[in-house]
Amino acid sequence: MQITPPVMVVHGPDIFDLGYVRWLVECICPRETIVSGVMARTAAEESGLTLRFAGQPPSSVLRDLAGPAFLANCGKTCESGRIFGRIIAGRLLPAGLVHLECSDRTIYAWNVADFLLADWLSRATGFPVERCPAMPDIEMAGMREIRGCIPGEPVFVNGLVIGTATASTVVIRGRDGSIEPVSGLDPKPHGFEKLARLGPVDPATAWCKSGVVRRRDSGGSHDIQRGTVRGRVVVIDHCGHGLYHHLDGGVAGVLAIGDDTTSVCGHICAHRGVPVFGIVDGDADGVVVPRFAPGSVIIRVASGNDDLVGLELAENIPGGPVEWSAWVSAQVDLVGDRGTVMYPPGCPR
Repeated sequence: MQITPPVMVVHGPDIFDLGYVRWLVECICPRETIVSGVMARTAAEESGLTLRFAGQPPSSVLRDLAGPAFLANCGKTCESGRIFGRIIAGRLLPAGLVHLECSDRTIYAWNVADFLLADWLSRATGFPVERCPAMPDIEMAGMREIRGCIPGEPVFVNGLVIGTATASTVVIRGRDGSIEPVSGLDPKPHGFEKLARLGPVDPATAWCKSGVVRRRDSGGSHDIQRGTVRGRVVVIDHCGHGLYHHLDGGVAGVLAIGDDTTSVCGHICAHRGVPVFGIVDGDADGVVVPRFAPGSVIIRVASGNDDLVGLELAENIPGGPVEWSAWVSAQVDLVGDRGTVMYPPGCPR
């Protein structure tokens, strides 16, 4: 049976780090491969494959495509992979969804899916097809469920860690523009404070996830780029997942405020050769394997002061380009005895 080559919409870093995307490209020869969401982009760039980056949720990408297309995912567990597919399928109703799930090597045909495409993918991969229904998520007023959690892992809302999961489903709710925990969460008060500082949050539309940003690390060995010695300084305040919107050839480095933000920014920027100046206070949740480009510096301040010191430095960033090493030296002097300078591995003094 011949079909029009489909578009493959890929989600998450694991599917790259475990080699599934390269294998799927070789055996399926998709018309195009699109990376959806945000957190897969570093792994995708390091894969060396020809890809398009959408920067949108997979449901939005799939909804806008014409012709055959399918979602390729690799959940952290078989259950979470299936839950993720069901959520995406519910958002696409009344259309169906073909979902190739690598965690359990199954092709799910959700609702009125393209069954010809599902069967074709099954023959190409050897994965069996399972037909299953999905309904739209029905949330109680102001409530949001974050499903597929593993107790002990961090829980994010809009890129900020708000606590640690204590159950497979975390429930949060909105109240007067802010978010508060309901069940299944050991809350991190400082995380909720940071979230509130960024403005009103609607739990129905917020970006929510659980688990680390990237569980595996390829080492970033593919086509490592060289950074710009002179250029703009980008400020990322506790929302490392938004960094890609600011990176371009004119960026000399990143001022990252917060422990996990520093780790995420360092991980993303290492592949691009962009150094990071991080302000931390030691409350990291270990959301990603940290690595940094040469020229990176971290300053550890007293507990709870990373926000204050980081925002002070952010206010003094000039509007034009800077010479990175000179700017870093000036910031170290500005912080003075309020913090301790640390040099990440591979970043000489």
